[in-house]
Amino acid sequence: MKPDFNGITIGIGLTGSYCTYAAVFNAIENLKDCGANLLTIFSDRASSTDSRFGKCADFLERAKAITGKEPITTIPAAEPIGPKSLVDILIIAPCTGNTLSKLANGISDTPVLMAAKSHLRNNKPLVIFLSTNDALGMNLKNIGILLNTKNIYFVPFGQDNYVTKPNSMIAHIDMIPETIASALNYKQIQPVIISPHEN
Repeated sequence: MKPDFNGITIGIGLTGSYCTYAAVFNAIENLKDCGANLLTIFSDRASSTDSRFGKCADFLERAKAITGKEPITTIPAAEPIGPKSLVDILIIAPCTGNTLSKLANGISDTPVLMAAKSHLRNNKPLVIFLSTNDALGMNLKNIGILLNTKNIYFVPFGQDNYVTKPNSMIAHIDMIPETIASALNYKQIQPVIISPHEN
């Protein structure tokens, strides 16, 4: 059963794991279908880089079409998210290893990181949709830091290709709605680590 997000405003921060965009945009549409008001924030790279997975202008336009709002693409535009209490919950989807490491170390040098910093000042929940090739490498310590940080929650994740990319992990896209519903009640959905065949 779909959660009811009527009256809830969800911020969605998109960073540069472009291979996940097709699934992430489907998830954004799903959140809209659950009744949520949506606001998108793009990192500098996400709003300005074309890749083999699509053109940034097309992604920005699709975000506007789904949400009915212009995406936020600058740090000054992201900063008021906290002071004006613009969202009830923020999810970074996808959250790259680069963004994850900066978040764990208090760096806010992109629109998405500024949105997260500004949002967290209100003691509201932040959800991480992990997508990184070094989750079990250099970024493992940062995952540990954020798992133990107040008001930060993770969409359950697992290894996506342990044979050729043993350090790579990605969150389960279909678990975004229930993770958000749980995080709105300040609870981490469990289990946090789920192998692909278990879900």
